Amino acid sequence: MLTESIKQEKLIAILRGIPVEKTVPVVKSLRDGGIRFVEVTFAQSSPTCLEDTARAIAGLVENVADVMVGAGTVLNVGQVEAAHAAGAKYIISPNTDRAVIERTVALGMLSIPGAFTPSEIVAAHQYGAAFVKLFPAGNLGASYIKAIRAPISHIPLLAVGGVDLENMEEFYQAGICGFGIGASITKKDLIESGNYPALAELAKEYVLRAAQLGKERHS
Repeated sequence: MLTESIKQEKLIAILRGIPVEKTVPVVKSLRDGGIRFVEVTFAQSSPTCLEDTARAIAGLVENVADVMVGAGTVLNVGQVEAAHAAGAKYIISPNTDRAVIERTVALGMLSIPGAFTPSEIVAAHQYGAAFVKLFPAGNLGASYIKAIRAPISHIPLLAVGGVDLENMEEFYQAGICGFGIGASITKKDLIESGNYPALAELAKEYVLRAAQLGKERHS
């Protein structure tokens, strides 16, 4: 089941601002490092974001079949439907939008909306979210996560925004079950220079760290 796989792997690599033609080699490198989930974001300021993101998702589905692909920064139902048609398996948003969540679920995809407050987190869960993306986690900090987890520990949370190798353990111990990681793992300089082996090695560091977290919580 996809939900359990995300909990097990704990990592979703975020592809933001990456040219469509580079998404396949980038994701193949992340896969070589052990990443199994990626998010291709909609660049909302681009007039061609619908077509570009759908094309990138479809290319990954066709060429990197062993990686589960989702769409990110999804703000409306039209984007949900375009992502679904391209082959996306989950929809990630920076906000809590009932129509987006309900359409995602109706199409058989996992919904991972973003939330900031306990009220937003609970609402997102009630609308059908499989996970709630706590965003921006780096600004909120582990103490905030630990505090809100006390009354709503039944809702699985992903930490997104400002997550890196140094703070993953702190977030995980506070009750986070997984992470969305962008620029810390999909490093712009490595992608621009085509240094895909280095990108794979960086991915491997994150995968190993995530595996250690699982062992630490159960020890």
